[in-house]
Amino acid sequence: MNAQNLSKRLEAVASFVPTGAVVADIGSDHAYLPCYLVHNGIVTKAIAGEVVKGPFESALRQVKLEGLQNNITVRLADGLKAVEKRDGVDTITIAGMGGPLIVSILEKSPEVLNGVTRLILQPNIHAKVIREWAIGNHWAILDEVILKEDDKIYEILVLQRGEMELTEQEILLGKQLMANKTDVFVEKWSKEINNWKRILNSIKQADHTTDIVKKREEVIHLIKLVEEALNNEKG
Repeated sequence: MNAQNLSKRLEAVASFVPTGAVVADIGSDHAYLPCYLVHNGIVTKAIAGEVVKGPFESALRQVKLEGLQNNITVRLADGLKAVEKRDGVDTITIAGMGGPLIVSILEKSPEVLNGVTRLILQPNIHAKVIREWAIGNHWAILDEVILKEDDKIYEILVLQRGEMELTEQEILLGKQLMANKTDVFVEKWSKEINNWKRILNSIKQADHTTDIVKKREEVIHLIKLVEEALNNEKG
């Protein structure tokens, strides 16, 4: 992977960036995504934010190597603190972290989101918490995709300003992902069901304390939610 040829995952993230947007890529690592966006004429201005010194220095080197110092500003900062009001950022990308960490980044600096109209979020795990955050913070899902790369499965959630209501099942699985029910979606959730069934088997051997009984009920409920989605006809 490099600034001209992104991974399948980051290419999918890039595909949701509006032409002419001012982007802040948080946790930018080598700044491949902002460089790709500029090289392909999707944006002319971007911020690459990194909280760790090593990746920050890698991003600086990459931007210089690509000759994009006038287009991309690299900042060493915690989360959204990499974004300044004068930047005029309207689109934020956060990719390659767990869902809870992404939510904590969004919650830490809510004022930065005031001028933002689109969030493109790619959690490695626990996309559910992002959907829960979106509902409670006046964001709605514009699009969501699920894809597989190097034997890992990723979800990408594209949020815009708005209100939405989701059922418990839709929060867990993704309303649009449930409707499309791709092979990757089926693979992901079939594996989850198998994991939960293993947990149930291990619980059987444990003492029936209040906590164990509660855990068993939770796992059975999750299995039921997912099996219903997998067994429904597509769309």
